[in-house]
Amino acid sequence: MLRPKLTYQPLNNLRLETGLHALVYHGANKYPNYSYRDISTWKGDQYQHGMHLLPYFRVHAQLRRVHLVLGNLYGGSNHGLIEPLYSPELNLTADPEAGFQLLYDIPRFHLDAWINWESFIFRQDTHGETFTVGLSSQVRYNAPDAHVHLYTPIQGILQHRGGEIDAAYPSSVSTLINGATGIGAIWNVKRPILKQVYAEADVLGYYQQNGYAAPLDNGFGIYTQAGIRLGTNWQVRSGYFYGNDFISLFGLPFFGTISTKHEKGLFGRMHTAFFTADYSRQFGRIFSLGAQASLYHSQPGTLTLTDGTQTDEKASTSYTFGIYLRVNLDFLLKKF
Repeated sequence: MLRPKLTYQPLNNLRLETGLHALVYHGANKYPNYSYRDISTWKGDQYQHGMHLLPYFRVHAQLRRVHLVLGNLYGGSNHGLIEPLYSPELNLTADPEAGFQLLYDIPRFHLDAWINWESFIFRQDTHGETFTVGLSSQVRYNAPDAHVHLYTPIQGILQHRGGEIDAAYPSSVSTLINGATGIGAIWNVKRPILKQVYAEADVLGYYQQNGYAAPLDNGFGIYTQAGIRLGTNWQVRSGYFYGNDFISLFGLPFFGTISTKHEKGLFGRMHTAFFTADYSRQFGRIFSLGAQASLYHSQPGTLTLTDGTQTDEKASTSYTFGIYLRVNLDFLLKKF
């Protein structure tokens, strides 16, 4: 993944960025024109050859404590969404989010609200428009660097599919919603080895406000996680998820009740325990080397197919390993 950018800052509170976003998978020679995530059936055979290449543009304006972003957003993991709402894998596979973003941060409250426009349509287009509205906020009951810090996360994602001038799929309009809130605590130990201990528990909700894009109209889930930070390089985390008819729009499939093996297959309930270990190390100002390993153990229970057939699914264990080198190089071209 390569993202060269040219930045121009005419004022202290205004920054303009333009560039390209390029993604290459070794062994691939053609790529869909747009996002790899399922939006609808409109992508067809529109492909790019050589690499997946998109223009990149951002305007960032600051009005005291309020930051306004137009164009490409500070998206992905920058939103701070929990894994049942946003899969970490999307940081490597999804296109850069683009639309409008509002950021607001004070000692006792943080707000990140955005709209990501994924599919624009013209009259007589044969696909539906798609956009996602997101909210990620945090109410802080005391200072984050206090010995014990308490907070409440409030998160939500709404995805709208369809459009008033959608010619091919007039009945395809749908609106899907995920939400989560709970309570979290961080113990800032600040010892030579053990730096931090944290835990969080969230209640999740799913609702299909309109349409038939998903086979279920509502559901709920419970998500808990706890972890420690060791030194400056290590983080270890584990947790548990329970879902009842819960459908995740962008989360990991282990945190939802839709089968990824059987089309439109549903699990009435989903139990998933997970463990993750992360290592990262900074080399100078530019380079960062990291590794990550995760294990997910799921007990899906009864699977129901579209014809009404039911089978008891066995527990399954999935795991991932990853290693990365991040190079973040910037240098001044000219100062006016």
